[in-house]
Amino acid sequence: MIIAGADGSRTGLEAVGWAATEAALRQEPLIVAHTVPKWVCEEVTGYYAEVGRWMREGAESVLTSARDRALRERPSITVETKLLPGDPRSALINASRNAELLVVGSRGIGGVRGLLIGSVAYGVAAHARTDVVLVHERPSSPRAEVVVGVDGSPGSLRALAFGFAEAELRRARLRAVQAWAWPHPGGFEPADRDGEEKHLRTLRGLVARYRERHPDVDMVAEVVHGHPVEVLREAAAGAELLVVGSRGHGQLAGMLMGSISQAMLHHAPCPLAVVRRDHPLEPPPDI
Repeated sequence: MIIAGADGSRTGLEAVGWAATEAALRQEPLIVAHTVPKWVCEEVTGYYAEVGRWMREGAESVLTSARDRALRERPSITVETKLLPGDPRSALINASRNAELLVVGSRGIGGVRGLLIGSVAYGVAAHARTDVVLVHERPSSPRAEVVVGVDGSPGSLRALAFGFAEAELRRARLRAVQAWAWPHPGGFEPADRDGEEKHLRTLRGLVARYRERHPDVDMVAEVVHGHPVEVLREAAAGAELLVVGSRGHGQLAGMLMGSISQAMLHHAPCPLAVVRRDHPLEPPPDI
């Protein structure tokens, strides 16, 4: 099953629409979930009883609108609505423990002007036990391409497995991108042709292992000199989906998300998948 969080915001409805398409591609049911404070779902009396009734009616309206959006997007899918009590982050994370995917909007109703990502989106991306997709603005006419950021870490290889599966479902091309840059006090060292070719050979070798399971997927592997955030943002502009691992090389033990993954939460130009689960093909033994 796929779970989509709905909060009545525009980005929330975009997330539901994206999740509906994904549910149709995977032939999975879609659960549209909305959260309210725990006390709203409990029996209360007096003034709070009326407030609770008003809030439940508002929640049902949000769920109805989200369900209608999902069915407009993909009329053939099975959609269930669910009202969840509690904090939105913990409620969605708990509800999605057995889900294949959790989909949320990048910013919700409570988003502060100027913030590029909401606290709920960040919370579920950092703590969910399943893969998470954050939906910003969806490109109006996206090109049929899934972009995956690869750095050779186990997390990025899980992202590569996820990306190949998505590209096959969408009949899209997979673009595996590795950013190559060595920082120094004045910025980044100039590109070195021999070093770039070495990285490209390694990247192609990694991609080849995953392509065995998806032989019909058109694939491009490229090494680009530059900062990973800028490289991935440019590569993913206009794409259907950008995929990253939750942590990459060089991250400190105990970190819930790597610095590049965190940055892409803010700067991804298309829907962003943060891959947290293990996927069928294990990382190569030399990684």
